[in-house]
Amino acid sequence: MEKRFLDSNLLLLASHYNIDAQKALIQQAKLWDNPVLNTDQVIAANGKFFPYGKFADGSYSGQYYVQVQQLIKTAGKRNKLINLATTNARLSELQLQDVVRNLRYQLRTDYYTIIQQLGNRTIYEGQLLQLNKLLSGMQSQLSVGNIAQKDYLRIQALVIALQQDITDLDKSIADNEADLKTLLQLKNDSFIKPVSMLDADVVIAATVDVLAETAKQNNPYYQLQQTQTVFQQQNLAYQKALRVPDLTLGPNFDRNSNFAPNYVGLGISLPLPILNKNQGNIKSAAFSVKQQQSIASNAETELRNNISNAYTKLLLTIQQNSSLQKEFYTKYQLMYENILKSYQQRQISLLEFLDFFNDFTGSRQRLLQQKLNLQLAKEELNFHAGTDIIK
Repeated sequence: MEKRFLDSNLLLLASHYNIDAQKALIQQAKLWDNPVLNTDQVIAANGKFFPYGKFADGSYSGQYYVQVQQLIKTAGKRNKLINLATTNARLSELQLQDVVRNLRYQLRTDYYTIIQQLGNRTIYEGQLLQLNKLLSGMQSQLSVGNIAQKDYLRIQALVIALQQDITDLDKSIADNEADLKTLLQLKNDSFIKPVSMLDADVVIAATVDVLAETAKQNNPYYQLQQTQTVFQQQNLAYQKALRVPDLTLGPNFDRNSNFAPNYVGLGISLPLPILNKNQGNIKSAAFSVKQQQSIASNAETELRNNISNAYTKLLLTIQQNSSLQKEFYTKYQLMYENILKSYQQRQISLLEFLDFFNDFTGSRQRLLQQKLNLQLAKEELNFHAGTDIIK
């Protein structure tokens, strides 16, 4: 299921394209600026178009000028732009990882929830089957006057209530199925039936400190904030480099418009950093660094607290899912079967049967909810850790 999710989810595919786009910008940042060709030649002089010819000494008349200019970036601006593009591509990769982490958590949550909902449906169907059998037997007893009609109607009302519960449950299952199909990009009317159960035991072999350090290495949101800090620092370095003017060099050749008939020169130009020293952009970038450092620091605190909270909740859930409780539910099932037989044999009253019936149904639902809580607590810890610490 997860393989199909990773291969076909459109949000993930779109994020992959974004990474490719950012990596292409790294290649673009490595390119040098194109040289610039400037040329100037006479096309008319003294009433004559294209006045080219030869003088008496054999030299050519007419004038033309050719210059080739190349921009040379100073202060390491090119390398700084490459660093910015590289870090930006890394940010896109981490954003994709964070999308995968969130969608995988949603996928597993829906999956385990459907297991629990199908379990509840099985409980309702079993109870409904038993009540219908009971109701069928009571109908013959009612016709001969052995039972009161109010007892028959009370069981019938319970059947109707169970049927309504099944309908409401089916609606919830349909909602979760729709989410799963969207995540897996399934467009047909098929039903996704989970193959695993909620009975798997969960064991934690690491401490909170170990889990927190693991999360720092794997949690994409945390790494995203740290990398964003690097990006802002690189941007500050680039803005400072922009204070240094770039140099433009260009050899030029001039014929018949200078003191020498064939003039060869070298042109050098650069702006004078007198009025604009990029002060505003530098100050803005410096504040952005401080802002992102605060965000990154908060992300670290939040990650530690989330890991600790998820760890505590998982421990509490594991304690709740004890072997003693499993034994209780096994015995409770046997007792329910005896209670049902006792009522059928009219050894207990209808009120006693209904009380036990409702309590038993609730206890089986609580057992399923407890198993679901264990899996969800496990997935929450994995979610904050950024990796499957607990398989």
